[in-house]
Amino acid sequence: MKIGVISEGDSLSSYVADDFGHAPYFLIVDMDTLDYQVVANEFANSVEGAGMKVAEAIIGLGVDAVITGGIGSHGIDILNKAGIKVSYDEEGTVEECVNDFKRRYQRDNAL
Repeated sequence: MKIGVISEGDSLSSYVADDFGHAPYFLIVDMDTLDYQVVANEFANSVEGAGMKVAEAIIGLGVDAVITGGIGSHGIDILNKAGIKVSYDEEGTVEECVNDFKRRYQRDNAL
């Protein structure tokens, strides 16, 4: 599973960002291997509508889920309509949050 993590930095040890639309980076992380790709947020300095623009951009990155500290209702709606699960109010490093998400996902999807 590929997870888009909204991040303050460009590594797994970076903290998950509180602001979905204005965070400097998205890390596209493979949930199982923790391999990742860094994507700079071209909308980080947008005056308005950054969250919706970021949500649309993330859809194009082929992720199955998004992890973020905070996100508005428009961003959630856009992602959910695209079939992308959103986990918000997350705190900690990218790696910690991905591992927590993986545990919850495996627990919720156990047969």
